[in-house]
Order: sequence, then C-alpha cells, then structure tokens
Amino acid sequence: MPRATNGPATKARRKRVLKKTKGYFGNKSRLYRYANDALKRSERFAFRDRRKKKSEFRQLWIVRVNAACRANGMAYSRFMNGLKKAGIELDRKSLSEIAIHDEAAFTALVGKARAALEA
Repeated sequence: MPRATNGPATKARRKRVLKKTKGYFGNKSRLYRYANDALKRSERFAFRDRRKKKSEFRQLWIVRVNAACRANGMAYSRFMNGLKKAGIELDRKSLSEIAIHDEAAFTALVGKARAALEA
C-alpha cells in the first residue's frame, strides 16, 4: 500500500504559490522551489514597506512644509511651534497640501504662527 502524501493539498499549495509569482523573471515564475523563495522574500518586503510607507510620507510632508516656510522666512520648527501656540491643529499632510495648492493661505498661516510666537 502506498504511503499517503496528501497530494491534492500539495498540488493546491504549489499552484497557489505559482499563481502569486506569475510575472516574476525566469525560474522564479516557473519552478515551485524558486518561486516559493521569491514569494517569501517579496511578502517580507511588502509587510515591512506597508509600515515604512507611513513614515516616508510624513518625511515628505515635512520637507514640503519646511520649504514653504523658508520661502516665507521662517524655520519649520518655529512654524510648527507657532501653530501649536496659536491653537491651529492641522496635520502635516494638510499643511503640505495647502503649501502646494494655496500659497496665500499658507502665508496667512505663517503670519498667524509668527504672531503667536511674538505674543
């Protein structure tokens, strides 16, 4: 009597891996052994980078806000401190969008931050 190897489950697992690695270069899309390694690696990167994406966007927003602040003659840290003292609670993403699309409004915010620091 042959030993039981649970063939249908093995085939399904291999098929699932090869389906996910469709489009990978060379053996990584054709042979289970290499496809499995490539898939594990790519899923590790995907898991890590979903978390890293958040900090990268925050860095981008800070750079944009800083550039807009300096164009108005103020440093980023002083600007953020001034907004806090003025009671303006806007997140960095919103500030970045305002800096890009509405320069007049951003200049007004810089003015309010400056006034709050001097008061």
